[in-house]
Amino acid sequence: MNTPAPIPLGLRKSFGFGDRLGLATPGHLAAAKPYDFAGIFAQQSIREMARTNRTPEEVMKAATDALAAADYDKPWGADADHLKTRDDVFATARAGFCFFTIDPSEYVNNAADTMAPADLESEASKQEKEGLYGGESLEGLYLARAFETEKAAYNFDRESLLRAAVKYGRAVHYCEQMAGHIAEANQGRNYEIEVSVDETDSPTHPLEHVFFANELRRRGVTVVSLAPRFIGEFEKGIDYKGDHKAFEDSLAEHVAIATAFGPYKISVHSGSDKFSIYPVIGRVCGDLLHVKTAGTSYLEALRVLARVDGPAFREIVDYSGGRFAEDRKSYHISVTESDIPGLLKAADADLERVFLDENHGRQVLHVTFGSVLTKGKAANGRPFKDVLMEALEKNAGLHSEVLEKHLGRHLAELTKG
Repeated sequence: MNTPAPIPLGLRKSFGFGDRLGLATPGHLAAAKPYDFAGIFAQQSIREMARTNRTPEEVMKAATDALAAADYDKPWGADADHLKTRDDVFATARAGFCFFTIDPSEYVNNAADTMAPADLESEASKQEKEGLYGGESLEGLYLARAFETEKAAYNFDRESLLRAAVKYGRAVHYCEQMAGHIAEANQGRNYEIEVSVDETDSPTHPLEHVFFANELRRRGVTVVSLAPRFIGEFEKGIDYKGDHKAFEDSLAEHVAIATAFGPYKISVHSGSDKFSIYPVIGRVCGDLLHVKTAGTSYLEALRVLARVDGPAFREIVDYSGGRFAEDRKSYHISVTESDIPGLLKAADADLERVFLDENHGRQVLHVTFGSVLTKGKAANGRPFKDVLMEALEKNAGLHSEVLEKHLGRHLAELTKG
């Protein structure tokens, strides 16, 4: 049986299985089998590829080979995640990716929420003069107009409009440019686009979502999914932190906006291990849902190593503790440098629990993956990546088992709602 190439999945409910090592797809397939989520089995960001010294072709081949070995014949997707440049787009398109996630975070003005009115006026005027709105005025486009969804009618006053425009105006203009690059790189091929604004400092308020969605639509940029920055905390590798009822109410508004302006799916980034809110996400989003996971599968690979080669796992834990201060800089997480000495004192018998089942330990291992996989070496000089890959290859059954259990729990909770 020939495994089909990845294709755009459209508005099918979907789940992204990030694989930083290229050996996780069998476990991902086992986890996905009982559920009605379409699987994205090749998913890696340009940032992760750089941190793991992998190419887009290697990511695609690992997934395709595993699916072929399993005689997989269902539609599946391939996500080139967090793209920021034209070169990134063309490199991933050449490798066969068909789902392109634009990351405009560098163009989001996080200060807009607290800027003085005069500064807002100045920046918005500058945007208009630069032609960001095609010669139109923000006032003409948005004031005295209601944007209706099944949940509410959204009306901008001048201040709310200026804050939305200053926060997201340059980001949406950048998305238009990136969408042009994606179209150019995929001439004659079907593809789909996601936009992600989740890696920003402040939440995407519903009115700001309306602005962003309307601007995408005005510019002819069709998206299959959009990842807002939700209220509460979506830290890497651990459960949600925040008011669950407030999150549910806000999510319902985002889904209504996505329905009215698309429809497109709501994408949940940093989606790993948010077990307490998965039932809400599944119920509120319905089929308009995409969830992305990545680091959690790497942690399950380390769980295999912890069980079959405790001394090697201890070496990686110690190395990660030493790398933490540098590697944590690009992440918003709870664990701090002051926590590291206490964590490293854990007894050998407790290492799996402390570093793979408890929040602070999980986050230490999560943020140091790039250093472990590209720089770290065991005491005997052997690269940690080689040690880990050998353990996974020799214990493929255990690797698949822990992935099936852990990712299967994600999918099970998402279907409870």
